[in-house]
Amino acid sequence: MQSIPENAIVLVVDDDTGLLLSISATLASSGLPEPAILSDSRQAMDIIRSHNFHLILLDLKMPFVSGMVLLEEIKTELPHIECVIVTASDEASTAIQAMRFGAYDYLVKPLNTEKLILTVNRALERFNLRNELTLYEKKQRFSDLEHPQAFARVIARDESMALVFRQAEVVAPTDYNVFITGESGTGKELLASVIHDLSNRARAPFVAVNMASFNKSLFEDEFFGHIKGAYTDAFSDKKGFFEQAKGGTLFLDEITELEPSLQAKVLRVIEERELYRLGSTTVRNVDVRIISASNRNIEEEIRNKNFRADLFYRLNMFNIKLPPLRQRKEDILPLARHFLAVYAARNNKSIQSIDPELANRLLQYDFPGNVRELENIIAAAVLLEPGGVLQLASAPILQNLPERRENRRRDDLISLAELEKGHITRVLRAVGGNRTQAARILGVNATTVYRKIEKYRISDELIQSHPADRP
Repeated sequence: MQSIPENAIVLVVDDDTGLLLSISATLASSGLPEPAILSDSRQAMDIIRSHNFHLILLDLKMPFVSGMVLLEEIKTELPHIECVIVTASDEASTAIQAMRFGAYDYLVKPLNTEKLILTVNRALERFNLRNELTLYEKKQRFSDLEHPQAFARVIARDESMALVFRQAEVVAPTDYNVFITGESGTGKELLASVIHDLSNRARAPFVAVNMASFNKSLFEDEFFGHIKGAYTDAFSDKKGFFEQAKGGTLFLDEITELEPSLQAKVLRVIEERELYRLGSTTVRNVDVRIISASNRNIEEEIRNKNFRADLFYRLNMFNIKLPPLRQRKEDILPLARHFLAVYAARNNKSIQSIDPELANRLLQYDFPGNVRELENIIAAAVLLEPGGVLQLASAPILQNLPERRENRRRDDLISLAELEKGHITRVLRAVGGNRTQAARILGVNATTVYRKIEKYRISDELIQSHPADRP
């Protein structure tokens, strides 16, 4: 063990002395601080505890104490330190296990110099990012934002959104892939576009893609593009989404809807940062930042083998969770007034305000379809409103709200399935059975509405049994 260089923030642990010296020289020559190096893994924890390291590079297979064991110890005792595993085996299972234990990434021997420097720089960047985030674990305020004008398109007054905005500010200048989670209709794409606008890629394209729209036959052509003559109808060259977003941001909405077989193709592009157009043997470099979003429980999707864990770890360098509208009560009326102004102008109506009775019902409602559902309720109400004040009578879906949950006795509680069936039925009644309009209000596609109708056996007779609920 050499003496630890002054201000060393990286420690490399490997029983191969030659490799230690090579890594040290590579990092120092790239402009990074000279790392500390250690060949005896038994000394690692004592040294780590006594120094302020930001990043540890750990060889996977070492005598005495393995890299995986050290990784577990470090992440248990000092979880703020970033770790990268170095392995001679390029097996997905090894990478997944290491990342589950908390590793930032893994490198495969023989080490690629460029990839080593890139990985170390990004790991140190994440350390700095996460360290900054710990500074604002206190309750956030909108007045704390550095770039409040960047969020002008996002109508928000509730302080739960102040934390979301601050997270977006902090991660935007980095090149991290971001994973946004939140229920359908919470505004994930809008937040992604704000992150893009705040980033160093703002002058390049922002390309948004809904992953639920692609099957195997369409995927490669749309994402990778093709050259002229690649297939019968390929009359000219075509750029795929990765190339369309060159230098900018590619937003992959509902990423968990992508078939597992196609997830492997996305993973390869992210890892290799290159692709081939259909019909071409010319490699094309990929320079995009990826922001992904999902309304599903990603951990459950991984457990059920519906989503690749290794792809998730590549996409989830930083996570932002958007709260549902029911947890943002202070946002409901500002959003409602915003949508009122938009749709009144669009329909040439002079509706100036919201009646207090309607405002009260909006505050009572849980909005399972979130902001998108609120927008659709106001849009429909504007069409029905004959006067200058938006009345409850113009929003029939809100006229017969179920008793609030806190007022129910425990023996009155119902299952989630019953709650969903009841809500879908009320929406269908309110729109006269129109499946497409119901889908817009619920914030789902029409196929989902038809599937739920069949699942819950919601008959036309049931929908029409309360004609007073319809507009």
